[in-house]
Amino acid sequence: MKTAKDPRHKQRRKIIKELFAETFTSQNILSKEVQEIVDNKNLIDQKIQIAAPTWPLEKLNKIDLAILRLAVYELINSGEPPKVIIDEAVELAKEFGGDNSPSFINGVLGTILKKQEE
Repeated sequence: MKTAKDPRHKQRRKIIKELFAETFTSQNILSKEVQEIVDNKNLIDQKIQIAAPTWPLEKLNKIDLAILRLAVYELINSGEPPKVIIDEAVELAKEFGGDNSPSFINGVLGTILKKQEE
């Protein structure tokens, strides 16, 4: 079971914080992972928009959007099992997001995974 001291969890928390800051203003220095996510933002955002069509990106909670961007990026580019990525995103949503964030993120990522598998 992952803990707050798990190095992968710590790294994801750091990435989420950078992505969150990037949603408000362009940052001068980004970590390698965040730069890759920003470089692929159009593709990632398109997948999020298709999975949650009733929620325009500009209306989404910014921390939820940062968590979704990281998770979608990992689903596309990571060798990790999708269920691990989704579970980690839900845990991050519990930590940083609002009351409805975990279920919203779980639903969006589940839809993206289902479409990806088709």
